[in-house]
Amino acid sequence: MNLDTALAHLPHGPEFRFVDRLTQLAPGQSGAGEYTVRGNEPFLRGHFPGEPIFPGVLLVEAAAQLAGVVAQSDPLVPPLKNLKLAALRNVKIIGTARPGEVLVLTATLTGRMAHLVQAQATACVHGNLILKAELTLSGMITPGASMLA
Repeated sequence: MNLDTALAHLPHGPEFRFVDRLTQLAPGQSGAGEYTVRGNEPFLRGHFPGEPIFPGVLLVEAAAQLAGVVAQSDPLVPPLKNLKLAALRNVKIIGTARPGEVLVLTATLTGRMAHLVQAQATACVHGNLILKAELTLSGMITPGASMLA
């Protein structure tokens, strides 16, 4: 599955996508991807003036988007409608990303029940762990779809 197809199953518009490339994908199981912090993102102007860093909450969002791509790519489970981040556990933001740096994201699904998807996710920059999180995503089951996974 290519990135555009995978991202089409997420509710975000292009201006709020934080995965540029898929580097690995085991559909419905795990994936890896990248996002390059360009430096021209509007939110960087105020976070922080003169010393821009990628906001921690958007690190979590990037990881959740990759987890959504993994979940929505499962060939045995129909995509969930309006899949969104629903819960966070054990989130640790232990580093930063600056303009010009590449976030290397990983997500592994750890559980799935009906409209809920659980995942473990990380983000690294230059090989250094900057985010570790347990995520829960929630969507709507398409009427008539089987959710036997």
